[in-house]
Amino acid sequence: MAAGPYYWCLDHKAVEEREGCRSLDRLGPYPSRADAEQAMEKVAQRNEQWDNDPRWNDER
Repeated sequence: MAAGPYYWCLDHKAVEEREGCRSLDRLGPYPSRADAEQAMEKVAQRNEQWDNDPRWNDER
């Protein structure tokens, strides 16, 4: 059984281990399968934070 690292595949919407799709199509590496499963949630949270960060707000 593999112990990681784990990746989130953007094409298949699934967790992959080291041997998987090409790096261009993946997020990671993550230390655990659970962390990789939450990759898109983290992306959404960070995007929301950045969208609301006044340092990145282009409207002055």
